[in-house]
Amino acid sequence: MSSSDQAELSTLRTQIDDLNERISALSSRYATSSAPVVADDLYSVERSLKAARRALDRAHAHISELA
Repeated sequence: MSSSDQAELSTLRTQIDDLNERISALSSRYATSSAPVVADDLYSVERSLKAARRALDRAHAHISELA
């Protein structure tokens, strides 16, 4: 695999981290609102993004091993 693939995965990881921060801020605001169900949904999104980040980390590690 090429270094451009590693760079692409690195960019995707950064984007997921940014999304997770934004979702976290939203969920915090809704946790204390009259609509906590929204916070629950957003927490689910956070968990999914964290799982996606871990999967990208593993893919990046595997590509690094191939290089």
